[in-house]
Amino acid sequence: MLLCAVLAAALMFADLRFTRMEPVRAQLSTLVAPIQWAVSLPSDVLNWAALSLSDQRELVEENRRLREQILTLSHRVQRMASLTAENVRLRELLSATRERDIPFITAELLSLDPDPFSHRMVIDRGRRDGVFVGQPVMDAAGLVGQVTSVSAYASRVLLVADASHALPVQVNRNGLRFVAQGTGQYDALSVLHVPDTADIREGDLLVTSGLAGRFPPGYPVARVSSVVHDPGQPFARVDARPVAQLQRARHFLLLFPPEVPEAPGRGGWTARLDPAAIEAAIELMAPREEE
Repeated sequence: MLLCAVLAAALMFADLRFTRMEPVRAQLSTLVAPIQWAVSLPSDVLNWAALSLSDQRELVEENRRLREQILTLSHRVQRMASLTAENVRLRELLSATRERDIPFITAELLSLDPDPFSHRMVIDRGRRDGVFVGQPVMDAAGLVGQVTSVSAYASRVLLVADASHALPVQVNRNGLRFVAQGTGQYDALSVLHVPDTADIREGDLLVTSGLAGRFPPGYPVARVSSVVHDPGQPFARVDARPVAQLQRARHFLLLFPPEVPEAPGRGGWTARLDPAAIEAAIELMAPREEE
């Protein structure tokens, strides 16, 4: 040890006083580099593993948060085109009620129906999450379909492209209402009973009309891809392409639209009226004897 200490002191003095020790130090550093690498290898491996695991966990969590954020923002943006057109039509109605935000939950794809003639899928949300039959299902671009059956932890969804699925839609540009039905193909919908003189054009956006109370109004469904006018037929042949990514989407939104009030005469508003008030109104509207 004493010899090593004296040798170290001599080397430091020589390195300080003489410039010829610089190449010697470089050669010695090259010789001891493998030893330093071998000594530091276990520590470097442990640090790399810890950083990799922590980075992977952070990336997975961040990816999940970003997917949910994208779905949330897409859910809000989807209605902007419809609300802009509706604002023009309702500008004079100062007493129009403000639309409320529709609550929703996120879901993920579990499996697809193997039947080639049926367009259905299974998602990871069920009765315990509040899912119900007929609930609208969206992705980041537009309407995907509706829930047809619910179990405790999963649900089956019928896609808009299925040949047995139809829904009321309207042209976002002018408000014309039609029915869009699936064709059995993922990239095609058929718009039914379009009069030959109807103002519908290629590129028009079709949104949910809100009729029948199943789907809330204003959500994108499809975009018109072709309009064929046959001079001998009263209806035009209109095809549309779904805006939702039916074959690629893996994450979805389940909407909880507000309940539709009951119509008068079916246990709704008239059921809460006082019978005396109804009788008084009838007498008031009845013609007088002089007349």
